[in-house]
Amino acid sequence: MKWFALIAFALAAASAPVAAQYVSDAEPFLTAVRSRDGNKATELLESRPALLNSRNLKGETALTIVIARGDDLWTKFLLGKGADPNLADGGGNTPLIVAARVGYTDAVDMLLQLGAKVDATNKMGETALILAVQQRQLESVKLLLARGANPDKKDAAAGYSARDYAKRDTRNRKIIATIEAAGKAKPAKTDDLDSFKLK
Repeated sequence: MKWFALIAFALAAASAPVAAQYVSDAEPFLTAVRSRDGNKATELLESRPALLNSRNLKGETALTIVIARGDDLWTKFLLGKGADPNLADGGGNTPLIVAARVGYTDAVDMLLQLGAKVDATNKMGETALILAVQQRQLESVKLLLARGANPDKKDAAAGYSARDYAKRDTRNRKIIATIEAAGKAKPAKTDDLDSFKLK
């Protein structure tokens, strides 16, 4: 038993410096992004491009940080640099899930054009559409449905789908009406990426 404990301890000790290095590399960049320090963020990216798609120990990513605050300038900056539109944070929340939850429709549109997976789920099994419905983000709901989001995909938290949540919400009947209407229409095609240019 002691032998197994010693091996486990040795493995943990051996991996610790790697984890610390990873965080020490990622954190200054994420701090620059949080504080909107464009010069510092650019300087760090030029010396270490991989930081663009890094996470800190909390699981935060640069793109989910700026999308959560609805920051158009920084969202376009990071996407223009090649930030991964499908890189999830520690909770499994992709940039699209975060954008839909906060009602940042411009980001929802940009991410979908750049190949974000419309029905990707977080660790609770929630899709961008489920969270948009829960937060009553009607415009995000419309955009996601138009791009083929599945309103009947159930989460792991309660076993409900976006349609189920919409039906249960008696205070906003527009969302269930939008979901029902979308079932009768064909999903819109993603715009040509050549027409999408970051400034």
